[in-house]
Amino acid sequence: MASERGAQAEGRCDWCGTDALYVAYHDTEWGVPEYDSRALWEKLVLDGFQAGLAWITILRKRDAFREAFEGFNPEVIAQWGEADVQRLLGNAGIVRHRGKIEATITNARAWIDMEEKGGFDRFIWDYVDGAPLRNTFTTMAEVPPVTDMSARMSKDLKKAGFKFCGPTIVYAWLEATGVVNDHLVGCPRHEEVAAMAR
Repeated sequence: MASERGAQAEGRCDWCGTDALYVAYHDTEWGVPEYDSRALWEKLVLDGFQAGLAWITILRKRDAFREAFEGFNPEVIAQWGEADVQRLLGNAGIVRHRGKIEATITNARAWIDMEEKGGFDRFIWDYVDGAPLRNTFTTMAEVPPVTDMSARMSKDLKKAGFKFCGPTIVYAWLEATGVVNDHLVGCPRHEEVAAMAR
């Protein structure tokens, strides 16, 4: 997400460039506090698929991912096995990476386990005492790729059985789900998403 150029003329964070899909994602989704446990899990899975790729690649394939992964229903995905992995490896609409597909199945099982122990959503939001962290960065160069919290959460997620959840992936996910508000202070969305916090 980082860029040296700061915000665009209209004040928007410039990591989304001018691609209409990316701009819409920035303007309507990125940074909005997400409290739904299943939706949080879906976004973590997609951030895991993004590893090594540009987020716009995942965004363009998101509908195909949702179809291929049964609407990201963890209860369904947790039952999958090798036949399902093979089916997904043949699906050109998604990122065909065996390790990431297998991790999604593993992560569905870990999500179910965590839900039964108090909730995946509560696990995540407890790190910030239920209130989004609101940063005050003025340029994208100031935004870190990793923080102590994302490293700690990554370690805890791995301990709980999750895969493809390294500190960098976790931090990008926390930004996307509004657990951390990293819209630049000059971006209109900085205040807008702050107002959406519970």
